[in-house]
Amino acid sequence: MAQVTIRINGFTYPVSCEDGQEQHLTDMAAEVDRRITSIKSLGSQTGESRLLVLAALLLADELHDTKTALSAAESITSAAAKPEPDGTERRARLRRAAARAEEIAADLIEP
Repeated sequence: MAQVTIRINGFTYPVSCEDGQEQHLTDMAAEVDRRITSIKSLGSQTGESRLLVLAALLLADELHDTKTALSAAESITSAAAKPEPDGTERRARLRRAAARAEEIAADLIEP
């Protein structure tokens, strides 16, 4: 198990992680630090614990929005992938494709 020292809001924290995950952990800590910096830029004087809670809430809100968007996209994809039970739409598409192929062929034959 690897040991990484991360820095958030000027404080250092030793954190363990799986071998090979050191850079990922460092990147996540940098993202939390960016969130805290953005909260502090709003001019609010607050304690370390409160800053960490606010940063966590911002990240949780972003995660929630991402999950909601992903779920909506999966629903649309799932609905689009469902075949027509009676094959009506498929037959109609085949008829349109066949008609178009006949038009192209007729254009090629007639000068």
